[in-house]
Amino acid sequence: MTRACVAILTVALSAAVLPAAAQTPRPNIVLIVTDDVGYGDIGSYGAPDIKTPNLDRLAGEGVRFTDFYAAPTCSPTRASLISGRYYHRFRIERPLPASGPAGDQGLRPTGRSLPALLKSAGYATALLGKWHLGYTPALSPNAHGFDYFYGFKSGLIDYYQHTDGAGQHDFFENDSPAHPAGYSTDLFTDRAVRFIDENASRPFFLEVAYNAAHWPFQVPDRPSVAPNNARFVQPHDESTSTRADYVAILERADQGVGKILAALTARGLDRNTLVVFMNDNGGEWLSRNAPLFHRKDSVWEGGVRVPAIMRWPARIPAGRTTPQVGIVMDVTATLLAAGGVTVPAEARPDGIDLLPILEGRAQPVERTLFFRNAAGGRQQRAVRRGNWKLLVDGPNTFLFDLTKDIGERNDLASARGDVARTLRPLLAAWEKDVDDEAAATLGPLPGRPGGPGAPGRPAGPGRQGGSGN
Repeated sequence: MTRACVAILTVALSAAVLPAAAQTPRPNIVLIVTDDVGYGDIGSYGAPDIKTPNLDRLAGEGVRFTDFYAAPTCSPTRASLISGRYYHRFRIERPLPASGPAGDQGLRPTGRSLPALLKSAGYATALLGKWHLGYTPALSPNAHGFDYFYGFKSGLIDYYQHTDGAGQHDFFENDSPAHPAGYSTDLFTDRAVRFIDENASRPFFLEVAYNAAHWPFQVPDRPSVAPNNARFVQPHDESTSTRADYVAILERADQGVGKILAALTARGLDRNTLVVFMNDNGGEWLSRNAPLFHRKDSVWEGGVRVPAIMRWPARIPAGRTTPQVGIVMDVTATLLAAGGVTVPAEARPDGIDLLPILEGRAQPVERTLFFRNAAGGRQQRAVRRGNWKLLVDGPNTFLFDLTKDIGERNDLASARGDVARTLRPLLAAWEKDVDDEAAATLGPLPGRPGGPGAPGRPAGPGRQGGSGN
């Protein structure tokens, strides 16, 4: 089924039940995003060694996705979330580097972003935590429609000192430097509770973008033993971090989720609040991505398939798991639909509203989703249509049936050349579409053909590179 058909089907189903849905007042919206957490790091996703009772409660009271996708790294995912479109359209295909080298790179405000549209519809809007889509005031969260920002602009911070990977201070309240004392996870949680208390009488959109469990792997309540600044330790390092450190970091974030849910309950807001949880990309080396293969910074399932949960007691039946394939741009479309926002035609969203499916008013629909990543100068591309996934990694083309082979171990390229010949042109057409749009809006990118992520192509305006993702 084409994306146009899916959109028509979704609109038709929504219109058919509009009178019932309209009886529910506009919800408050809380979006919780964790960082570098593995697909199998949540209790409801099979984690054997991490206690996540609050995220598990969300899953028990809402809908848990088994096939939900983000980008391979964080700036791209966040660009798609804020814009509702494939990040390739903005040439944000790699994480932003540190503030100095980044210069004026980032996501340009359009007035059609997720927070801007919700704000125009009367929502109070706030981002607490990670931004990573631009450093200057012109590219800041406030410029994109967040009334309030409390957090950091780079890809990571020291949990205690609040410095970035280059050792520079990186903590802001709106666009002014802030110097709070405390563990960053707790600071974002406490400010989230305060925002809920202060805006309980009006609709609000609150995004809590934890840096947990991104490196540096600094455990809570132990500042004296935190690694120097924000160094990324590897498994082969002499004094490296452990899985136990990672567990403590993620469990603290889950405790924060519990406090946020408790604040909603205390204000009587829990029933009519849409709470969405997702992670920004696949996990790092201390994460548990099982049963997926590979990790962050790849288009293999372990790099792009992430845990995701949606809970809205007033509208979404509890305790269900959905096979509906979703992607981060669907979160954008779903939140705007839930908020009753009219999306302007020029926004041209790439996602779909998932509410009719989550509410049981529509059956799951087949999706065609695309991925591209330049890892270490090596191109990776993928397309998923239905159960089939075609993956191009360097010179090699693979084909997998994900319903039978979630771990991508049984390559069917030789046995099902018919499927490969169907999917490969779709991938080529999509690449041309996003690259042509990027060239039209950002200007042509010099160098060899093949898209802004092609090996050997120099960084241009708006294109990211470097570490700290």
